Amino acid sequence: MSETASGNALRAVRAALGGTPAWLVGGAPRDRVLGRDTFDLDIVIDGSPASAARAIARAAPGAACFELSENFSGWRVVARDRSWQVDVQPMRGGSLAVDLALRDFTAGAIAEPIAGGDPIDPLGGLPDIAARRLRMASPRAFADDPLRVLRLVRLALDLGFDPDPDTSGAALAAAPDLRRVSGERVFMELRQIVSSPRVLDGLSLMDTLGITAAVLPELDALRGVQQSRYHHRDVHGHTLEVLERVVALQADPGAVLGAGELVGPITALLVEPLADELTRGDALRWGALLHDAAKPLTSATAPDGRITFLGHDARGAEMARSVLERLRASERVRAHVAALVRHHLRLGFLVHESQPLARRTVFAYLQATSPVQADVTLLSIADRLATRGERASESIETHMTLARPMLADALLWRTDGAPQPLWRGDELAAELGIPTGPRLGEILCELTAARYAGEISTREQALTHARAFLAAQP
Repeated sequence: MSETASGNALRAVRAALGGTPAWLVGGAPRDRVLGRDTFDLDIVIDGSPASAARAIARAAPGAACFELSENFSGWRVVARDRSWQVDVQPMRGGSLAVDLALRDFTAGAIAEPIAGGDPIDPLGGLPDIAARRLRMASPRAFADDPLRVLRLVRLALDLGFDPDPDTSGAALAAAPDLRRVSGERVFMELRQIVSSPRVLDGLSLMDTLGITAAVLPELDALRGVQQSRYHHRDVHGHTLEVLERVVALQADPGAVLGAGELVGPITALLVEPLADELTRGDALRWGALLHDAAKPLTSATAPDGRITFLGHDARGAEMARSVLERLRASERVRAHVAALVRHHLRLGFLVHESQPLARRTVFAYLQATSPVQADVTLLSIADRLATRGERASESIETHMTLARPMLADALLWRTDGAPQPLWRGDELAAELGIPTGPRLGEILCELTAARYAGEISTREQALTHARAFLAAQP
């Protein structure tokens, strides 16, 4: 949060609550010590949260306030321009000391009096911040809310702190209890871990603390699943390397694809919001994590000794959707990631076609992978770059030669839309003397492909082509 927005929020709170027993708690005092901005203030009050929230809203013109949960009596105030928000909660346990002891980690169990004065730090949070240490606020922290085990990882990445040994041990013991936490709450933390610049460190810490098996058992199941000689790692290691390549693509597309006209559009694509507070780049990370999820289920040994995973793309798409349904992700995210998984092999199948690809082949690829044409092409690049067994250099060069022009076509399709068949269906049916139905649909698809391939460009050519196509059908 900008200094102005932060100052505005605090001024509104102090103007409204200056004479009321109220304290700034949670992440804001910690972040103020660290010199970090935050748009989110948490207030605990010895009084009515509803009255306090309404008073804060009156002190900040245009702000809105509303109840968060009847169960916990919390209220939220949101600035008119959404530059800040304030959550107001009642003090728990009858005293500030008890309230702070009920929090997750000591670094977030510091209170600043709204009226002014020294920080209140009964649990030693300030020394823990100085030591960049995450320590549970009480021995019951994880038993009270198992989600805190996952939050421990998210905060470790976000703050650059390390859990202390006792906290790590308690988190490991409590990790199985994450299975009884609602999917929505798990996804809220997990999506931030997966979107972090340090996602690989986060997944490693999740493994260490036994979290992966509880919240992403499909990822855990990839360990030890061996692959063909064209791979240099098992499926789990390969998956992490694909994710690493996706992170690199997000950070600097030019370093992966080479400098050129693709860099700007790819950068814009990856930062485009998708849903659930995820960008398309973030969703691509989920595609990387889940693209080979079905390999343990489809592993087989061919008569010549080759290890195969036939159908893992289709089954993997079903698994990806199932995982995201369990996490209560939106339908848009489910469909998007499932499409990435379903089509991640498709470009690789085209390396055996004559190069450059025929325009009809390009059209078939773009049509089949819509609306994730560019995204899944990027996933295929990450997948190929992370496959470094036999003949790796040759395979990577061939794939990149195929992928770069396909990316250009996919991006053009995104901006210009799919080509149109030049005739409306009802008009064409009347000209051809056929009823509407599946056969007309086939003809329209053929006209669209022919137009994309440059074989027709006028309505007259389209009608002649349609008559010839119809005559050739049995």
